[in-house]
Amino acid sequence: MVMALSAAVFFGDIKAQSGTGRKYYFSPKGNDHNDGSIGRPFKTLSPLEKIRLFPGDQVLLEGNAIFHGSIKVDSSSSGDQKRPVIIASFGKGLPVIESGHSTGLLLFRTAFISIKNLAFSGAGRKNGNTTNGFCIDSSHNITVQNVSVTGYQKTGLFVYCGNQIRLVSISARGNGAAGIAVEGPYGLKDSNHDIYIGFSRSEDNPGDPTNLTNHSGNGIVVADCKRVLIEYCTATNNGWDMPRIGNGPVGIWAYEADSIIIQHCLSYNNKTSHGGADGGGFDLDGGVTNSVVQYCYSFGNQGAGYSIFQYLYASPWHDNVFRFNIGEDDGTVSDAKAGVHIWNSSRDSNEFYNCAFYNNTIFSSKVSAISFSELSLHKGFLFSNNIFVGKDSLIKGNRGSDIFLGNDWWCLNGVFNIESFKNFSHWARTSGQEMISGKIVGMNIDPAFNNHEHRIYSAIKLPQFQTYRLNTNSKLRQGGINLKSTFKLNTGKHDFLSGRLRQGVGACLN
Repeated sequence: MVMALSAAVFFGDIKAQSGTGRKYYFSPKGNDHNDGSIGRPFKTLSPLEKIRLFPGDQVLLEGNAIFHGSIKVDSSSSGDQKRPVIIASFGKGLPVIESGHSTGLLLFRTAFISIKNLAFSGAGRKNGNTTNGFCIDSSHNITVQNVSVTGYQKTGLFVYCGNQIRLVSISARGNGAAGIAVEGPYGLKDSNHDIYIGFSRSEDNPGDPTNLTNHSGNGIVVADCKRVLIEYCTATNNGWDMPRIGNGPVGIWAYEADSIIIQHCLSYNNKTSHGGADGGGFDLDGGVTNSVVQYCYSFGNQGAGYSIFQYLYASPWHDNVFRFNIGEDDGTVSDAKAGVHIWNSSRDSNEFYNCAFYNNTIFSSKVSAISFSELSLHKGFLFSNNIFVGKDSLIKGNRGSDIFLGNDWWCLNGVFNIESFKNFSHWARTSGQEMISGKIVGMNIDPAFNNHEHRIYSAIKLPQFQTYRLNTNSKLRQGGINLKSTFKLNTGKHDFLSGRLRQGVGACLN
């Protein structure tokens, strides 16, 4: 069965340090004939085209100033492990680089570069810009911190064939294809590796108006990669202007990737085109292996809160985990019609196998808790110790050979409803689900959640979210099965609320 991953094994901290190189200053009050010193700064970005940057050099733009043009750093310029090249600001506020129809900053075949405290603005996804905003191409040991990117037709911050990349406090808004994306030659999972994306927000990236053949309008999407950690990130209101009907965008997701961790993230109110698919919160999609989604919160997305997908011609999908997540009122618009959606267009269960889905809380006051597509052949799926709440039915579609053990099932109308069964005990004994050695281990108990706050939390404050905390006398706090002894699962260190683990049902055990 699936083993949990550890974020600690991914990579060490990559920290930019001030070196002893030269500092080049840029200010609207300067002159391009100056020498770039703090007393005689350059005025525009043009002099950078002729400057070769060496380890320890710094490019410093005046805060709150506007600079027109683009910055490019290629293989002729780079830092080293102890003395990165730094491109940043001086003074108060973020300098804004208005790049019009062009890319704002391109790092190409370079290394040991630190970018921080900058803003990039393009002409707009429908106003002539046809590029990515900030592109890291074939580069390694790059850190980006406190950067905003807006107004680009493609992706706000785009990584292609990179490794040892650290992205922190990125704001990506108003772009087309995605807010933040990682990509490489299709299906080559080692083309990107050892990437960190943290404490970032991807918001209102509606879609690429020129892409009529594939998804666009994603929040954060990573592909063709391995060992990627995404944490404390928020994705919201993306995908509402995808210009096609078909496979659609998702808030935070991965495909053709290995060893991905998505944790402590918030994904809500994401959308898809009218009649389009997807538009969900979180997704481990085609070709994902050995990955985990944990401690996340999804709500109000047009697609499923948690998508488990395998598409035709993807490499095999297997050994993935969803645990200690919360989903609320997702999947009401697109084809999911449930908080959790399972789909496999490869029509082959050997391409889609081994998923552990445990200690999640899925609440839907409008549709079902779980939906199985007509195309959903799979094997080795375990659903255990979850709370599933649906409006008037709990499972939509054919669940196949999945194992359900130790879950709590509750319909809000008070009448149990799975596969035409109106009695929980009858369903369990007839189907063989929720049974161990002739004993029923599942439950049909009202979890009695607190009144829904409908308060927007930031990703870093999710442990303060109390709506789905169980009452102290709830039987669910002591229910469920022991996953370590029964299935040899490493269940991690804590629950959704960052409390110590105990045997119980749902995402919030304390």
